[in-house]
Amino acid sequence: MYKIDPETGKQKFYAKDGTKSVISAVISILIGMIVGTLIIIIVGLTKEGISINGIWEGIKLVFFGVFSTGREGGDLTFGFNPVNMGNLLFRATPLIMTGLSVAVAFRTGLFNIGAPGQYLMGTAATLYIALSLPTETIPAWIVWILAFLGGIIAGALWGCIPGLLKAYLNINEVITCIMTNWIAANLVSWFFDVRETIKNSAEGGKVGYIRPTSSNGVETFDFGLDKIFPGSQVNGGILIAILIAVLMYIIMSKTTFGYQLKACGSNRHAAKYAGINDKLNIIYSMAIAGALSAAGASLYYLAGNTEFFWSTYQALPAEGFNGIPVALLASNNPIGVIFTGCFMSMLNIAGMQLKTLTAYNEYITDIIIASIVYLSAFAMIIKMLLNNRQKKKEEKESVLKEGGDK
Repeated sequence: MYKIDPETGKQKFYAKDGTKSVISAVISILIGMIVGTLIIIIVGLTKEGISINGIWEGIKLVFFGVFSTGREGGDLTFGFNPVNMGNLLFRATPLIMTGLSVAVAFRTGLFNIGAPGQYLMGTAATLYIALSLPTETIPAWIVWILAFLGGIIAGALWGCIPGLLKAYLNINEVITCIMTNWIAANLVSWFFDVRETIKNSAEGGKVGYIRPTSSNGVETFDFGLDKIFPGSQVNGGILIAILIAVLMYIIMSKTTFGYQLKACGSNRHAAKYAGINDKLNIIYSMAIAGALSAAGASLYYLAGNTEFFWSTYQALPAEGFNGIPVALLASNNPIGVIFTGCFMSMLNIAGMQLKTLTAYNEYITDIIIASIVYLSAFAMIIKMLLNNRQKKKEEKESVLKEGGDK
């Protein structure tokens, strides 16, 4: 086989599994962006008030909206926008964490569609601890740590429920995750409904919101990012998310524990035959997935500049579901999740720029995200096609070499 370079004895770059994963992800993204471009053109041609120049501006904002600096003399201007870049990193933080949640479960053979519910449970625990403990007697940084750990524990415990049902009753985790999502939504709504002290009653129009944690003096340290991206919401949460992603990569790729989790995912029965406790590892996998998803919520709301709309029984947080395409586009690689999370966040920023600077609305980018979500499911198919193409090429080269030797 010619996947191995005869000169170096190493696998060729184009034949590496990681290279094919990146190519399949890029193809999915490009198709999604093309679909978005076509929609912008169609809407522009059929909606009154949008000129050809307006269509061109919409296309530019979809691709480069994060670099938009507004208008000057009626024309769009582009450059380094610290507010947009900072907000991109801020909004990417929960996406990276929920992406890791889904990726870890996928690597162990489980589909964690319960990330939204785990995210909500982490939100509830984090906000309750951060807003209830008195910072007059307990240092704010200790309250921050307790709130962060409380959110992680709540998410891990919630993730254990489908894990236990899968391990001991062999109930499909997709079904149990969907059920726990809506149980969490109603449970969190009830939990905050009966706690008047942490609602945002100071502002009359925000009775459905929970106070930001900064009202109790609890907020994530900026680590100097506020100086690099002045005027944005960014804080040290993005650095913590990246650190966790690197840690998960090391655990999954370089440790015995990670090997056991992946072994159970590849073949549960073979892993059991090899002496690995398959049931325990399934529970561990879902607990870790729940903890990661909840950590995303903790980092988002402990920023101190965001409010939580507590009446969640009618809707689930988009951050949980968006973790699925983030993980799929990254081929479940924890390091890749960092970049795909930032990409999805970039599209959100582009949507806001479309709404602000053009006659389009932000739903254009929602359609692009939906297209990428749909296409990300085909990333594995694209990868398979690349493998088949490589196999045929190798077989052809092998036949030619054998013919030449004769």
